[in-house]
Amino acid sequence: MDARLLEILVCPICKGPLDHRKNEQELVCKPCKLAFPIRDDIPVMLEDEARPLGPEEA
Repeated sequence: MDARLLEILVCPICKGPLDHRKNEQELVCKPCKLAFPIRDDIPVMLEDEARPLGPEEA
């Protein structure tokens, strides 16, 4: 994933910062408790595609 792209991406819901979880291929928004998938090095920033974080992940 391109580092410059990671710097400008924000959560599409709250516009907050995202944490890149490289091993899981996800971008995580802690305030919204959502993980957005990265497929073929392309972040899928759709709320419908995001998975909710469990209590132990947040």
